[in-house]
Amino acid sequence: MKGEKITMAFGSKLRFLNAAAITATLLFGVASANGQTEAAQKPLMSEDAFKDVQVLRGIPASEFIETMGFFAVALTANCTTCHGDASAGSWEHYADNTQLKSTTRRMVVMMNSINQANFGGKREVTCYTCHRGDRMPRVTPTIADVYNSTFNPIEPDQLLPETPAAEPSADQILDKYIQALGGAQNLAKLTSFVAKGTSQAYAELAYPFELYAKAPNQITTITHTEAGDRTTAYDGRNGWVAMPRDDKPIPLLPLIQGDLIGAKLDATICFPTAIKQALTQWRVTTPITINDKDVEVVQGTVDGRTPVNLYFDSKSGLLVRQVRYTDTKVGLSATQVDYEDYRDVAGVKMPFKWTTSWLDGQTVFTATQIQPNVPVDAAKFGKPTPPKPPNP
Repeated sequence: MKGEKITMAFGSKLRFLNAAAITATLLFGVASANGQTEAAQKPLMSEDAFKDVQVLRGIPASEFIETMGFFAVALTANCTTCHGDASAGSWEHYADNTQLKSTTRRMVVMMNSINQANFGGKREVTCYTCHRGDRMPRVTPTIADVYNSTFNPIEPDQLLPETPAAEPSADQILDKYIQALGGAQNLAKLTSFVAKGTSQAYAELAYPFELYAKAPNQITTITHTEAGDRTTAYDGRNGWVAMPRDDKPIPLLPLIQGDLIGAKLDATICFPTAIKQALTQWRVTTPITINDKDVEVVQGTVDGRTPVNLYFDSKSGLLVRQVRYTDTKVGLSATQVDYEDYRDVAGVKMPFKWTTSWLDGQTVFTATQIQPNVPVDAAKFGKPTPPKPPNP
């Protein structure tokens, strides 16, 4: 399941898996004409969007898509692994009943039963608990597991205890970040920008993209592909993603739940003067090293349950990584954005390269130009329309 996730340095996360399930991802946003949130309306449900849905009924289609990504990484599988080779050329074959699909359904029921019987319904066991990237869970440890494994820091998926008497504090780290970007006064002067460059997903060609952003929270991104434009939009309240009609089974999908929360955070990072108000329960945890750089780790949360992990270079004060989570039927789905190549744009440092990684794909965005404080047509932030297929 490899596809392009359209997410910039300030990216958000919703997927449409390319050529095998659905992968898409919001970047930035649009304002609603009536001021009402689409999240308050009844979302498109999995059983209405897809055929022959059984154990994953009653959840939004966007969560269903995220769940497919969780399956993929838990088993190191792609779409055709479970849906069959015929699905590579036709969306209709995704509804075919295969042996692995039947097994997966039984495994989901088993997982839910284990959690209900042993943990009061709290999700403590997931597909990844046993599979860990193997199609068949291993039951016997190997010597290589003991002596040849490479240590990787575990990404915290819950709010950790704050480091006692943390120095610097979360407030101080965030203040240093604002100062490193150019200071609150210069940031306040940045009212809009347009970025252009190329994006390249795993095993795909590089495509040109355009990003339109307007303070405080309107952002739209358009990636031009040979199949048509991929457009994402968010206004702090409503968000959507539209993709070419031959590139996905759902032409237009509203952002809801965790994807909408992520969109709000991304807009804040785009215009970060209000970053302290974007999250609650701020805390500093144990520092780590990223790419030979010492970084300070700050956590916050939107919903009081899942964390947003922000990593700041201890020397420069700049944000080098963001990790956040979306809840799915079978587990938390992580999105990671790595920022680099900060350059001065009208007195404000902005990343010209960012890499967005998620459970079943990765996309590298490289900006060639960012124009600050340019007029942006209000129509750019409207609800996108799925593009028509290109002429043969």
